[in-house]
Amino acid sequence: MRVLLVNMPWAPIDLPSLALGILKRSVDERVPNGTADVLHANIEYVDWITSNTEFTLEDYSYYSLGSYFLGCGDWVFSSALYDDPGWRVQEFTDAMRTRVRGPRMEMTKALHTTAPDFVRHIAERIVEIAPDVVGFTSTFQQNTAALAAAKYVKRLAPHIATAMGGANCDGKQGEAVHRNFPFVDYVLRGEGEVSFPALLNALDAGEPLSQVPGLCWRDADGASVVNSMNTRPLPPAAILPPDYSGYFERLAASHARHWVEPKLVVEGARGCWWGEKHHCTFCGLNGSFMEFRSKSPDVFYDEIMELAREHRILDMYVVDNILDMGYVNTVLPRIIDSGYDLRMHIEIKSNMRQGQLQTLADAGLIFVQPGIESLNSRVLTLMDKGVTGGQNVRMLRDAATVGLSVAWNYLHGFPGEDREDYDDVVDQLAALEHLNPPVGPSSRIAIERFSPYFNKPELGFSELRPAEPYRLTYDLPEDEMLDLAYVFDVPPRGIGEDVVARLDEAIGHWRRNYAGSRLTHCDLEDRIVLVSRRRAFDWTHLELTDPLELALFRLLDQPHTVKAAVRKLGKDHTLDEDGLRGLLARWRALGVVFEDGGQFVQIAPPARNEEFLRIDFMRHTAAREAALAVPTA
Repeated sequence: MRVLLVNMPWAPIDLPSLALGILKRSVDERVPNGTADVLHANIEYVDWITSNTEFTLEDYSYYSLGSYFLGCGDWVFSSALYDDPGWRVQEFTDAMRTRVRGPRMEMTKALHTTAPDFVRHIAERIVEIAPDVVGFTSTFQQNTAALAAAKYVKRLAPHIATAMGGANCDGKQGEAVHRNFPFVDYVLRGEGEVSFPALLNALDAGEPLSQVPGLCWRDADGASVVNSMNTRPLPPAAILPPDYSGYFERLAASHARHWVEPKLVVEGARGCWWGEKHHCTFCGLNGSFMEFRSKSPDVFYDEIMELAREHRILDMYVVDNILDMGYVNTVLPRIIDSGYDLRMHIEIKSNMRQGQLQTLADAGLIFVQPGIESLNSRVLTLMDKGVTGGQNVRMLRDAATVGLSVAWNYLHGFPGEDREDYDDVVDQLAALEHLNPPVGPSSRIAIERFSPYFNKPELGFSELRPAEPYRLTYDLPEDEMLDLAYVFDVPPRGIGEDVVARLDEAIGHWRRNYAGSRLTHCDLEDRIVLVSRRRAFDWTHLELTDPLELALFRLLDQPHTVKAAVRKLGKDHTLDEDGLRGLLARWRALGVVFEDGGQFVQIAPPARNEEFLRIDFMRHTAAREAALAVPTA
């Protein structure tokens, strides 16, 4: 049985598909009569479109991730899905004219017009290869491109079985895909390394499909049949390493080779150990399976080293939703000792301590996404994040200390938040301009499927409607789009736009001034010297020599309330709460400390080649911003 796995636009071009790499290995190892190949149609698209029009990496990144909440990437290929180059052009133009402007709007409409030509081209390529089964992965803005390709393949070669899977096919979404698009023979929901080989083996042997977990298939009358999903996720020992054969060679032969430095994608864990205990209210990640499971340290380390040796690539993207904290003492020290100069991106929890962050930096995990989201403790409590604003600021300071680049978004729009939760933070953002800023303006939260806000209307969002881009893209009844959608429109909650404007103005100053700002300290035992270069403060040099001030500054390496500080310092110093408040108020006015929820934390990293670390950060900022920002135009 010959299987072709297809990675359609708008999958990132600098990363091989982890999902298809795992499925390729699962077919080759677990289907006795099966072989699998991968068609990198996302790279094919780059070569196809650049031969016809002016198109850049910035353009591709916009449709791949940057416009996710606007749905531009999926709308581009809706013309192919519905065989109409003019599909809903006027509706899209009217709805998006304030969010997609000028040249970007014109390019979006031009790509929409030509999308059927590309899908026809890729379908012909697939049919020429003559697979028995063609499988499409669908994540983020791949859905319409994958559906359209399946439709065209079925039209050209009805005997080729078509299958879809991926994050856009989880749970109810997969059922809706199968019900509404009859040219998709099979939809696989959940973890595919078990269900996909089971489907192929059943097809090869002519056996019933009713036992394939999570499968959507059609009976003799053409009705959609939905098998039950597994009730337990895969154990970590059953998670296969990916096979990336062919990706790097295909990229090297592409126009895209001039755009990107390819990276490896590695996976140590699935699920979220924090989410098992406290599911962040806005987070829809992990879909059907939140349960955290991680590979053994030996297995994960060996996978990293083997991939690096095989492909001679040292840049890696770790897809884990959260770092297994056990790896800090197991996998990471071995990477440090390996002699491999890795550069890795990983998601972590923002309350990690400086020593742990230093281990990350030494191991090459220098790009971190700690899920900061806010610098106000009350809003963070509404999110169920389990951290405080002071801890998040400490994370930014400690990351600067050890040379980590932090990618984070500032979110708002939570039921129960109010103006006061933002005003005091905004007043202090100028003091933080020497630390990593958010990747873009603040974002009002989107309601995502699988999140507590989606599953529990009592939390504040009871009026769910499929987000507007779905209504501009698909020709489906409202109830079907409710099942197909991952993002939903709701009446806004939380702060008003006047507060948002003030927050975004301060974030804008932060982003513009970060490169030239500085605040550091040097602890010389008998005195602490602070050096500042920040636009909002006119002092450049400050010395702390009073024993109480020295002790307090050192204590505020971690966030403390006034009462706790008095209790800890009172053994050695004569002071009262009023006196300490006065000192902290002066330090806050000087931009030496950050205050939130009655806690204070000092914000000056030690003077350790900050300028050189800053240069390294700036070299890599553009790529991360393209991946994380949600632009409005």
